[in-house]
Amino acid sequence: MLFDSHAHLDDSRFDNDRDEIIKAAKENGLQYILNPGADLSSSVKAVNLAEKHDMIYAAVGIHPHDVKDMDEDTLQILRSLSNKEKVVAIGEIGLDYYYNHSPKEDQRKWFKRQIEMAKEVNLPIIVHDRDANQETFNILNQYNVGDIGCVMHCYSGSVELAKEYIKRGIYISLAGPLTFTNAKKTHEVAREIPLEWLLVETDCPYLTPVPFRGKRNQPAYVKYVAEAIAEAKGMTLEEVAYQTSINAKKLFRIL
Repeated sequence: MLFDSHAHLDDSRFDNDRDEIIKAAKENGLQYILNPGADLSSSVKAVNLAEKHDMIYAAVGIHPHDVKDMDEDTLQILRSLSNKEKVVAIGEIGLDYYYNHSPKEDQRKWFKRQIEMAKEVNLPIIVHDRDANQETFNILNQYNVGDIGCVMHCYSGSVELAKEYIKRGIYISLAGPLTFTNAKKTHEVAREIPLEWLLVETDCPYLTPVPFRGKRNQPAYVKYVAEAIAEAKGMTLEEVAYQTSINAKKLFRIL
């Protein structure tokens, strides 16, 4: 039993074989896949995909790259989408100061507004943080997001910061980079953070794990992330797969 907690199956790179990719996920032991949105279009696609497949759930939100085009009307559309039965989170939302495709001021404003909306509709949030570790932490701490549920998607920060997050009821999700030999900080997080606070994800079609690095990622490959956690903790793959799935179902309130 595995739960890929972050996969962009709506991406155009899956247009020619999406059904086959979903079938492969089932055959490789996946029980559920969470497909988050990154803009309005992908949020709608995520909902439609979730409604078509029992094993897929959706999140809706605007990625920091795209908040430059966001307004209150956009927020109202997201609010409407959040009422759909298969929508279990708001995301992915956050800050990205590496690319700065949107002005920092806009990123901060709409990150906060989407957190506020998530609190209003009582859904957990999926957070993107790149090169904005302290500011992201400060905002999440300010809003006490552990109350509604939160996961740090594709976590790449320090183990010290990860420990502060879990103190506040925030989950840590690990992805393909954990399988890279040079990802020392992420290896430390996998080793030191209790399994009860970890999720696994692919972020496909991005961040493909070893041994498929350089190729298109897919949900079936999430087992390599789980295996890397198992190796770091001296546990079995089955133990990691079971507990991370329980964690994801608890966070996203999937019975």
